[in-house]
Amino acid sequence: MRPPYPPLALCASLLCLCRSYTLRSSVSWVVSSNDVDVEGADLSEEVAPALLVDGAGLWKANVLGDRLETPARGEPAEPESAEAAQLSPRLFSYPVEKAKQSGGGGSPPPHQETARTARYIAHYSDWGHLATISTQDKIRGLPFGNIFSVSDGPLENSTGVIYFYVTPMDNTVTDLKSNPYASLTFSEAEGDFCRQMVYDPEDPRCARLTLTGKMVQVEPEGLAFAKEAMFSRHPVMAKWPVGHKWFFMKMDLIQVWLQDWIGGVSIIPLEDYFKASPF
Repeated sequence: MRPPYPPLALCASLLCLCRSYTLRSSVSWVVSSNDVDVEGADLSEEVAPALLVDGAGLWKANVLGDRLETPARGEPAEPESAEAAQLSPRLFSYPVEKAKQSGGGGSPPPHQETARTARYIAHYSDWGHLATISTQDKIRGLPFGNIFSVSDGPLENSTGVIYFYVTPMDNTVTDLKSNPYASLTFSEAEGDFCRQMVYDPEDPRCARLTLTGKMVQVEPEGLAFAKEAMFSRHPVMAKWPVGHKWFFMKMDLIQVWLQDWIGGVSIIPLEDYFKASPF
């Protein structure tokens, strides 16, 4: 009687033929530092970015399937180097991209220069989270947050005054008609600095800035600058449908709140904020 399963020798030969197969995945997971052998591996930036170590273990992503630089759409991908192909399948790393400063802003100011840091974040942030007091039926009187594209001026001309381009169709604008006071929050995690430094967005060293003030419609004499400020940083806005009745708003500041280091927060006087330069 013929056996129901192929001989063990045949199974072994099939496994040998498949030994070069490698699973590729960008899924990340935590493994114990004892489970990873990095001896003899090439940990250069081009092959395997630096391993991030914390108290519990190593948080890593499979570098064998992830490249630091991806080809442009429509272009063929470059083949993997021999070094990358020979890396142990047990080696994992978190891919850290090279830092890119928004608008050529360079490195952030020293954390001790709080007013300048606040102006830097306000100027080089392209968007922020605006919190209002809601007028929606189910959450009336409760906080409501929304994302807005913003600008404090063209890249070469920072004012510290935050401008918005909004529509009456937005729930947030409806809220502002009832209560014009709002808070706008930025995070340095929007750019690449915190990733380069391996700072979690909630790490105090990954600066966050909250501006609180009164939202007002831009006066006629300020419309030309508001339009330049917004459209130079967000060109697509010029093509948004006119039927939505877009208009410009700005925030008249009341308070500047900043956390950019361990050990507390800074309330920056408005005079110091407006005197500081982000450049």
